[in-house]
Amino acid sequence: MAVILVAVLSLGIWLFLLLFWGDFWQAKQRLEGNLQLKTYPTVWAIVPARDEAEAIAISLTSLFNQNYQGEFAIALVDDNSSDRTSEIAWATAKWLDRTKQLQIISGKPLAPGWKGKLWAMYQGIEYAQAQIPAPDYFLFTDADIKHDPSNLTQLIAKAEAENLDLVSLMVLLRCQSFWEKLLIPAFVFFFQKLYPFAWVNDWHKSMAAAAGGCILIRNEALIDIGGIATIKDALIDDCSLAKAVKSQQKNIWLGLSETTVSLRGYDNLKVIWDTIARTAYTQLNYSPLILVGTIIGMALIYLVAPLGLVLGILIGNWLIISLSILIWLLMTRAYLPTLKLYKLSLTWTFSLPAIAFLYTLMTIDSAIKYYQGKGGSWKGRSY
Repeated sequence: MAVILVAVLSLGIWLFLLLFWGDFWQAKQRLEGNLQLKTYPTVWAIVPARDEAEAIAISLTSLFNQNYQGEFAIALVDDNSSDRTSEIAWATAKWLDRTKQLQIISGKPLAPGWKGKLWAMYQGIEYAQAQIPAPDYFLFTDADIKHDPSNLTQLIAKAEAENLDLVSLMVLLRCQSFWEKLLIPAFVFFFQKLYPFAWVNDWHKSMAAAAGGCILIRNEALIDIGGIATIKDALIDDCSLAKAVKSQQKNIWLGLSETTVSLRGYDNLKVIWDTIARTAYTQLNYSPLILVGTIIGMALIYLVAPLGLVLGILIGNWLIISLSILIWLLMTRAYLPTLKLYKLSLTWTFSLPAIAFLYTLMTIDSAIKYYQGKGGSWKGRSY
């Protein structure tokens, strides 16, 4: 009887998620095609770069090749790189005859109380705001993002047409290796479940989120929240920025992209594990109670179906078998749009319980490291 009750509870949760949780699973928040603009605001891209020699040429080239018709300049902040990041960036600009469009800023040593990426961004923002004309918008982008040629125009058109203060894209993450195919689409799926994009984009709701690889923000909105210094110590800087903007009664929008992509590879389990574990417990506000609730929730949502199916077969209980199959079908239906986004086959849906189990272990590991005082590390810096 207890097993049946747990299965019914799991089924109820899935029905609730599919029907009443912001249509998160449909993955349908996308930028539309190019819209004609009456005026083209001035935009500065801020690119914090730390040891990005492998990707910087491709990333910068994609920015130089934007079809945007307005004033568009790029500030690349070399955050104390130990490789040839700046050299390759400048050589790329020279090759494309775009040196006037690019300003390379040598980053200062990390200031106390700041996270590295935000400190680099601050220096780029400070430089851009001192220029004439001052930027109307900033494009915050990572140094490993390859932008579609129309990306900036679409972002500006979206912001201008709908009076948005922040527009962000969850870029298409690399999905080539086995571990990437197993875990990366699920990361996007879980992110959408945590922050249903439709609710993020609804000004009536307080939910706020953004994806740090591609954020367009009005300069005025950034100034109104007190600048990037407002979130200087945030480990999850993108969502913190979105929360700060939306808390000022400003409009934000978050969507998915099929054409602007991340170049960063996650070729093995350890790389993905460390990436998730670096911020997972931060996402839970370092709360043991929320951690326990998360573990129970993940088990109820993703593990009841496979475990119930095995148990039902072993004891010959067709009710448990039927409930487990129904739960798994709902789980499969929910995951399909994200798999379609990443052009993966239906068969990957059957691995979702195992994926959820791995992500739960990563979250537990994140909490363990926090209490051990280890924190997270990124390119030689520990937090």
